[in-house]
Amino acid sequence: MRWLFAFIGYMIFRFPGAIIGFFLGSIFEASNKGKIRTSFQTTRASAQDFELRLLALASMVIKADGKTTQSELDYVRAQFVQFFGKERANQIFRVYNSDFKRNGISAIEIGQFLVSRTQYGARLQMLDFLFRIAKADGRVSPPELDKLFEIAGYMRINTLDFNSIKAMFVAQTDSAYTILEVSKSATDDEVKKAYRNLVKKHHPDKVRNLGQAAEEAAKEKFQRIQKAYEDIKNERGF
Repeated sequence: MRWLFAFIGYMIFRFPGAIIGFFLGSIFEASNKGKIRTSFQTTRASAQDFELRLLALASMVIKADGKTTQSELDYVRAQFVQFFGKERANQIFRVYNSDFKRNGISAIEIGQFLVSRTQYGARLQMLDFLFRIAKADGRVSPPELDKLFEIAGYMRINTLDFNSIKAMFVAQTDSAYTILEVSKSATDDEVKKAYRNLVKKHHPDKVRNLGQAAEEAAKEKFQRIQKAYEDIKNERGF
């Protein structure tokens, strides 16, 4: 069910529509299983809780390097307006600025909230969104990277997955190896094996039944895997 919501969100609003849709679908799915027994009004409140916490995380990332750039602020506002519409987005920002921000909620509290209410895959998409915010001004600074790593820890995202997403936004000499989830000292055979395993794991056909949002995400990941493998092949000459 969560993939259905993600599909609807993605079809209407692209990114981050799939993120919000995936989250709402997770709530709906959990309520059907008895994990969350709630009325429609409570579900709406839970959705607003999520929106405010996602905005709070975005604010933490933006402020991590001690400066707030207009490009980062514009990116966050544009994404919220795109998904929720201008009126709803303005309401979210008003509630955040008038009440939520003053409560001083911490990243660890938000992480605990998300871990208890979302699937791991949804949190990976949130981390990707936060990396996009950090990169909105052209680069992910070291303080921003430290904050992203801290947030990822609170969301219980493992280091391997964090480094894989990081390699897509932060240029480094071993980015291709990180994406393939092997070390630079890996043998040619180990690189080939890792590539084959990832191709099988992330081929778009594997998620075709989960909707277009999942399929598009798999295609993007599949392309990154292929490019990483080609880069290593060219470097090593095999």
